[in-house]
Formats: sequence, C-alpha cells, structure tokens
Amino acid sequence: MTSSNTPSTGDKGLVVSFGEMLIDFVPTESGVSLSESSGFLKAPGGAPANVAIAVSRLGGRAAFVGKLGDDDFGHMLAGILRKNGVDDQGINFDRGARTALAFVTLRSDGEREFMFYRNPSADMQTLRRYELNLELIRSAKVFHYGSISLITEPCRSAHMKAMEVAKEAGALLSYDPNLREPLWPSHEEARTQIMSIWDKADIIKVSDVELEFLTGNKTIDDETAMSLWHPTLKLLLVTLGENGCRYYTKDFHGSVETFHVDAVDTTGAGDSFVGALLNKIVDDHSVLEEEERLRKVLRFANACGAITTTKKGAIPALPSDCEALSFLKRQIEPKILIF
Repeated sequence: MTSSNTPSTGDKGLVVSFGEMLIDFVPTESGVSLSESSGFLKAPGGAPANVAIAVSRLGGRAAFVGKLGDDDFGHMLAGILRKNGVDDQGINFDRGARTALAFVTLRSDGEREFMFYRNPSADMQTLRRYELNLELIRSAKVFHYGSISLITEPCRSAHMKAMEVAKEAGALLSYDPNLREPLWPSHEEARTQIMSIWDKADIIKVSDVELEFLTGNKTIDDETAMSLWHPTLKLLLVTLGENGCRYYTKDFHGSVETFHVDAVDTTGAGDSFVGALLNKIVDDHSVLEEEERLRKVLRFANACGAITTTKKGAIPALPSDCEALSFLKRQIEPKILIF
C-alpha cells in the first residue's frame, strides 16, 4: 500500500507512530452511562494515530505503522490518515480480524470511561514482525509508541522489533504508556509489561493517573515522578489535566500551567500535547537540554491539549498550527514554576 495526497513539508524530520487506530463512539450527551445514552458520535481515534495526525496538522511530517481490519471501518481510518497528510505506507489490513471499537462514556467534567470491542482486533493481535515496513521505521527521527501493542503476541514482538530498528537507526524514542486497564488481564501484568520497555525510551509522558498506577503512590510530587527516572532518559513529563504539566531532565525540572477552557471531551488531549511536543523537537533535540526553550514548547503543547478538550472526539478536535497560535494570542501568560 502506498501513501497518497501527502502534502510536502520540505525537509522536516519524520515522526513515526506505532500502534493502534480505532473508532471511538462518543455519547451525544455527557454525564450518562453507555446504556442511558440516546446516541453516539462516531469519532476516529487511537493514541498513536492521534499523535501522528496531531503532528501533521501542526505542519510536521508523520507516518503511522499499524494494522487495521480489512473492513469498512479499517479503510475509513486509513483514508482519514491520508486526508490528514499522514504517510500510510506502514499500514497492513487483516481479513481475519475486525477494526477495534471503543465506546466512551463522558462524565459531566469531560473525563472518560471506556468499553472496548476487540475480540480479536487487528491492531492488537495480528500484526507480525515480517509485516513491518522497516524502511519507513528507519527513516524516523522520532519513533513514538504506547503500551497497548504489548498486551498480546504477535503484536508485542512486532512492537519490540520496531523499537529496536528505530533505535539502531538513530531515532529518538518517545513512549506514552496510555494505560487502558480493561484491556489487560490484570493490574500486575499491565505494570510489568509497561515497565518492561521503560528504560528504552528517551522521552516518556505519563498522566497523573498513570503515575499513581505505576508507582503505587497517591502523592503526585517530584519524588514520586523521579522514582520512574532511568539513566538514559532525556525528558520525563507528567501531565496533570487542568493543572498543566511537570517536566524533568537530568539537569532541571519545573512545571508549566495550562489554559482553562470549557472541557467537553478530554479524549485525545494528551496525544495532542505529545504531538505538539514531538513536532517542535523532531529537528532539534537540543531543545530538551535548554530549559527556556523547553518551557516555550510545553506552553504550546499545553495549548494544543486544551484546545482538543473543547470538542468531542480526538482526531476531529486536534488543532492546526494556526488555531494553536491564535489561541495563544488570546491567552494571559501562564505562570511557570522553576525548581
């Protein structure tokens, strides 16, 4: 399969996202259970795919590597990637497994609960090592992934191979565990597998909920965050929802406040944040070593995350570069705390 209709972005470095893409069905009304909802909005999603589209919408180059069902939903999702300028040469289709579905309950505060339909699904359970587009992976300057592809074989082995190839080719490895507890056989297995590749990543982003899950510590502070540090890590990020984010490097750490908006749906906000960050650093990794520049990038990433919460669905809500810059111009400078 070859990509098409991908806009030129000059000589920008390529961000390759590996993992899942699926259909989120989002209730048309907030604050009700799935059974109580009178209707659902069909919204394309899946964290790694969201990141790829976020990068592309912001003017970067992105590609997606993963597997979809050879069904109407799968081909629809591939078309959405192409429409958004994402290179689709890493996509495989499977006739024996369906494209994954997720029903997302929105609470009144915009936070979510998930019910997944993936028994089996193409993205999690059928991608094999020999199906990987290794040439595409080797061309990445940043290789981004989550943990859902670690849950079952053969996809786990494909994930490990892709990481190995990207690292050997000199890519920066970016890891967002994107914890979805209902998909794992147990909490213990989730922790074990998520941490099994922890020391391979150069950049790791976790939410406050994931930080508590992985450390077992309900206190979200610097000591808890730094318990997840490993010697070759370049940047650890903890996103805190309406409280912004914290950043940690070997030389400095601090926090950046976010922007207050009327949140409708938080789906994809973290992916928007990650995509904005990766797009800003893909061609200049030295940003990670200079606090002043990193803070500016994180402010922009916070803005992209905030914008994404103001609409339903992940991909439909991801901002363009113009939207993000326009949003920032209307904001009061957030407080930046340095430690």
